[in-house]
Amino acid sequence: MAEQAQTISGVAAATRQPELVKGLGLFDSTMIVCGSMIGSGIFIVSADIAQQVRSPALLLTVWVIAGIMTVIGALSYGELAAAMPHAGGQYVYLRESLGPLWGFLYGWTMLLVIQTATIAAVAIAFAKFTAVMVPWFSPTEWIWKLGTVGPWQFWFGSLGPYNVGLNRQNLLAIASIIFLTWINTRGLRVGKIVQNIFTVAKVGSLAALVVVGCWFSTSIARQANFTDFWRNAGLWVMHPYPTDHPTWTIGTITLVAVAMVGALFSADAWNNITFTAAEVKNPSRNLPLSLALGAGTVIVLYTLANVAYLRVLPISGDPHGATALARGIEFASEGRVGTAVAEVIFGPAGAIVMAVAILISGFGCNNGLILSGARIYYAMSKDRLFFKSVGKVNKYHAPGAALVVQCMWAAILCLSGTYSQLLDFLIFAVLIFYILTLSGLFILRWKRPNMERPYKAFGYPFLPALYLVMAVFIEIQLLRYKPQYTWPGLIIVLLGVPVYLLWKQAGKSHGTQI
Repeated sequence: MAEQAQTISGVAAATRQPELVKGLGLFDSTMIVCGSMIGSGIFIVSADIAQQVRSPALLLTVWVIAGIMTVIGALSYGELAAAMPHAGGQYVYLRESLGPLWGFLYGWTMLLVIQTATIAAVAIAFAKFTAVMVPWFSPTEWIWKLGTVGPWQFWFGSLGPYNVGLNRQNLLAIASIIFLTWINTRGLRVGKIVQNIFTVAKVGSLAALVVVGCWFSTSIARQANFTDFWRNAGLWVMHPYPTDHPTWTIGTITLVAVAMVGALFSADAWNNITFTAAEVKNPSRNLPLSLALGAGTVIVLYTLANVAYLRVLPISGDPHGATALARGIEFASEGRVGTAVAEVIFGPAGAIVMAVAILISGFGCNNGLILSGARIYYAMSKDRLFFKSVGKVNKYHAPGAALVVQCMWAAILCLSGTYSQLLDFLIFAVLIFYILTLSGLFILRWKRPNMERPYKAFGYPFLPALYLVMAVFIEIQLLRYKPQYTWPGLIIVLLGVPVYLLWKQAGKSHGTQI
């Protein structure tokens, strides 16, 4: 036991070797938080939420509750980040509080699904909106098509079908991933400059949409959304769910929980700054501050963006409507609510303006995801839980091999056609690790009361406990009502257990790191 503790201690010390350069100030760190959070989700997912809740009040409730959870999580993570400012962030917190297995499961799931599938999906969204201006990037124009696989039927539902191969759209997506990966192999300074420029641009674009949308309103939207704002929002109201089975009903609280998938996904990735903690200057101050400032800013913008949507578009409309105003939020073309709002306000040119804004948003989001995600696999390698080469930095002090591994798998996900389906159950896997990490906050307070904590979680223990209650409730409801999205995510996490055991055994057999 003592030998194991000594090994873990030595490995932890290796993680803190000064191979990575401290080049991120408070502004840079805050831009990583904001930039990683704001992608294409805020411009799209409100359509799906509206289809589920069919109530202006509940649409905003979903976003407000997702925002509250996000801010509580960020404030709580600030304590862990300030106490353990090492590369890998959340991976390190799980390793130190629950043990190496849980850290590995997090890194495994991030590499296999969470981080890389998000990168793939954001890249595809980037390519889709590029096609608005350059139709050549079409998903139906195949360069090389292997075929269609699935659908596969399981007891929890069906998965697929998936079109596998290379088309013009995912070619652009892969090219954007490769380009951003190359930029980040050139060192932290280059990566952060790109991040800062694109994040400032997209925060400004989203703020402009909020201001214009809240100022400009339509009589149709005011009549439809605000004369009966609280319709179907009573606590004891029963709602048909799913909507194509009107005889199945669920309560309002449960409806809000299952409808939060899109909002939680859009607000996710606020924790990415913790992955780069070893490169943050004055981390005991800047990490908690950047988490609070970044997450708080984005959540305010997200909530106000949905207020702007409700002022411009009716929440419900005609799915076959000829105009964006007629289709409303619920039936916005391809779910592009942000584009529909811009089209109503500015006319046909609004769609182009919003497409450009989303291009900027997606590009900046992926830069933040690529920059930060690689630090997880770097930290895992330092702990001898991943390939040895991944734990090395290049001449620019960037984890080059980790960036390449991440790039390759994200590119494969673009080819596989599974990225959109993966996103549906990403949030279930994400919440599992948020629950475990917040539980680790309590465990570390008990196991290591004398640990140096430059910042202590705001509202502890009540706010972290509230987060845990809310997150567990959401997970239970997702298991009950969206099993086709949740069980696959859980299975992927559990598959990491035998992989961890095999990796440890292989390391012992060879007497060295693989």
